[in-house]
Amino acid sequence: MILIVGGAGYIGSHTNKFLTENGYKTIIFDNLSTGNIESVQWGTFVNGDLSKIEDIKSVFELYDITAVFHFAAHAYVGESVINPEKYYKNNVSNTLNLLHVMKEFDVKYFIFSSSCATYGIPNSIPINESHPEIPINPYGKTKLMVDNILLDYSNAYNLKYVSLRYFNAAGNDPSQLIGESHNPETHLIPLVIESALDSSKTINVFGDDYETPDGTCIRDYIHVNDLAEAHVKAYNYLQKEDSTSQIINLGTGEGYSVNEIILTVEKNAGLKVNSSISARRVGDPAVLIADIYKALNLLGWSPKYRLNDIVNHSIEWYRNPKY
Repeated sequence: MILIVGGAGYIGSHTNKFLTENGYKTIIFDNLSTGNIESVQWGTFVNGDLSKIEDIKSVFELYDITAVFHFAAHAYVGESVINPEKYYKNNVSNTLNLLHVMKEFDVKYFIFSSSCATYGIPNSIPINESHPEIPINPYGKTKLMVDNILLDYSNAYNLKYVSLRYFNAAGNDPSQLIGESHNPETHLIPLVIESALDSSKTINVFGDDYETPDGTCIRDYIHVNDLAEAHVKAYNYLQKEDSTSQIINLGTGEGYSVNEIILTVEKNAGLKVNSSISARRVGDPAVLIADIYKALNLLGWSPKYRLNDIVNHSIEWYRNPKY
């Protein structure tokens, strides 16, 4: 069975659905501090906390766990700057608890939800896995710390892992059974859609003077279902006898500006988006685009969805949210 830690969250729940549809049995371990119980529609749910070793051990004692997919983390960059202790405890210390129990029960396969925030300000585009790792906020630092811990555990304890560095996760499952639901919501596409659907809301565009074609930041948006598939392919890769632990970028290799996102939402929703220009945010790079060569060649994975799909699936969800 596959243990999905943080499986009630956005990416974890979509991965759980994908795993189930492909014949895998899953256990979802989540404390529901940010996840949604409504998202847990497949597998067996266990309400537990990574800060409590006994909670983790009880799952490994009850179920025959063969692999762990680890999604549980705090992920608000701004909050990490204001309250770094919260991030180091949850993202690093709690991950060590999980790895400790995995080692005790001799579970060797680990898929980690990492981030392109580990790279910091890019010195080249697209960003590949050999790019220098200089995170500029505590959130990115916690992800890099775990990546380094995994390397040491792999060398010392024969752990086999794939750390997947996401760029901008977006979209919703086309079935609309589950979808994106954060509180607070910080992702651009949902915020733009909310502005389109509610005339009282305005989307802040942070800076229109970047060195990009229209002056706004460019990002690489990857559909959450493509992320889910990549996790399964990473697990399949690790099961090969000659596989080695890896860090792999996940994106589409294509970038879209904030203004392009706004225009796409307006076109696809048939509504006007209220927007205003604000000052740049500190540390926002002008462009972040993934080099996905490694994912394509090592995992045999490629993104199936593009921006129109992402926006359309999201518009449908926000017009008729299930939770």
